[in-house]
Amino acid sequence: MNNFNLNIMTPERMFFSGKAKGLIITAPDGELCILAGHIPLVAPIVIGVLKINLNGEWKSAFCSEGFIEVLHNSVTVFVQACEWPEEIDIVRARRSLERAREHLRQKQSVKEYKESKIALSRAMARLRITRQNINSD
Repeated sequence: MNNFNLNIMTPERMFFSGKAKGLIITAPDGELCILAGHIPLVAPIVIGVLKINLNGEWKSAFCSEGFIEVLHNSVTVFVQACEWPEEIDIVRARRSLERAREHLRQKQSVKEYKESKIALSRAMARLRITRQNINSD
């Protein structure tokens, strides 16, 4: 299997830059798998898990909303946040989950409701990736 150049960027940092054999990322209508030689593509990304195949070994990370651009043999991912499981503060993620659940129980505007749903999704994805990392050890 051939490699491709992969860059994953957030507003704060370059999360990953290097060669990869594969990338699995969550799009609005399901998972997208990118391999070397993929056709050019621009697609939105939703909150979920991102998986990178590095020399036959898959590494998982939390990934929030953004978009992916595939050109030639180069893939660039732009997301609001991306974190390896060991970077996630589990206590903070649990607090965020409870806070988002409480906000959803309260009466709020449509905008506040959508923001609470996004916060809930992020917290759940962060906790899910940390559980997967613990179970794979």
